[in-house]
Amino acid sequence: MKQRVPGKVYLIPTTLGETNPLEVLPLSVKKIVEQINYFIVENEKSARGFIKSIHPKKSQQKLNLFLLNKFTDVDDLPSYLEPCYEGNDVGILSEAGCPGIADPGADVVRLAHEKNIQVIPLVGPSSILLAMMASGMNGQSFTFNGYLPIDKDARKKEIKRLEKLSLDNNQSQLFIETPYRNDAFLEDLITTLSPETRVCVACDITLKSEFICTKTAKEWKKNKVSLHKRPTLFIFHKD
Repeated sequence: MKQRVPGKVYLIPTTLGETNPLEVLPLSVKKIVEQINYFIVENEKSARGFIKSIHPKKSQQKLNLFLLNKFTDVDDLPSYLEPCYEGNDVGILSEAGCPGIADPGADVVRLAHEKNIQVIPLVGPSSILLAMMASGMNGQSFTFNGYLPIDKDARKKEIKRLEKLSLDNNQSQLFIETPYRNDAFLEDLITTLSPETRVCVACDITLKSEFICTKTAKEWKKNKVSLHKRPTLFIFHKD
């Protein structure tokens, strides 16, 4: 009896906000979404909304959605890949951007590799890479640091440590913050960093309200911008 060919795991990017998916995603993403009925998602409602937006005629009743978020029991993850053993492809959907990059998905991808299931990443917008591209900073060496400590003193200490690292290694440093803390975070950056350290603010990437600007910390003090509740990437580099 011929052995069944296992399905593949597709890493499916989504938009970074309220925009037409086909304005920022290639047709290859649409084609994959059309052929898959098993999805690993962070939020069922938004996942269904995205699938409907990219393929309105796809049957919602036939969708099989597995939740992957901070409440997911890691012991449940192997069952998410069971459709692959039956020859079905499985898609991992990001909430915004690319699965596994500052987003859940990496644990399932690791498991897929361990089980010899082919993993296929699809092209789509990554706020980290798009921000780096537009920053004018060192795209040869950069680090995504995620979130910094909430405690103000600890945060400023970490900013200074990373600024020294940037200078010593010629390395750009990237960060994100909870959107409602963006303004306070930028204030901490420009008051803690050396005046000539360059700071890039990349906000609402790919949206109509997109704002990407690089200035020195000294210049930012004279050019305030409102980032409240807007998805934002912060980058700094000390030369």
